[in-house]
Amino acid sequence: MGVMNKFMNFLGLQEEEQVVEREMLQEEELETPAFDKRKNQRGSNVVSIHSQKNVKVVLYEPRSYDEAQEIADHLRSHRSVVVNLQRIRKDQALRIIDFLSGTVYAVNGGISKVGHNIFLCTPDTVEIQGSITEILADSESELDRMR
Repeated sequence: MGVMNKFMNFLGLQEEEQVVEREMLQEEELETPAFDKRKNQRGSNVVSIHSQKNVKVVLYEPRSYDEAQEIADHLRSHRSVVVNLQRIRKDQALRIIDFLSGTVYAVNGGISKVGHNIFLCTPDTVEIQGSITEILADSESELDRMR
């Protein structure tokens, strides 16, 4: 490259390129705003508080085990799903809960019982906090004991 630079200088082409490059660098420095320099110096990233604009909760009332995959697809799409299993046979409901438990585990989510045969399945972006006690089951068992 040294020989090439000397040849270019001899022809007078090298100086012009250097001047053009300097002018381009000065223009680029003028175009970049000052806050970019501060951002690079700190090394921090700015993250929007409103990263998820459309948070959806899907209500689902399956009639058969075949619909469990549709519920799992919603979870994989980072949507929370409330599953009502009151209108399905007990054996089918257990199979659906087993399937959804595996899906929730795969997406690092959570599953929580929110009522009699009603479950809340959430992806990893949603945190479930607290618990709901089964008042109806407790009161029914007390009635059975009284009889």
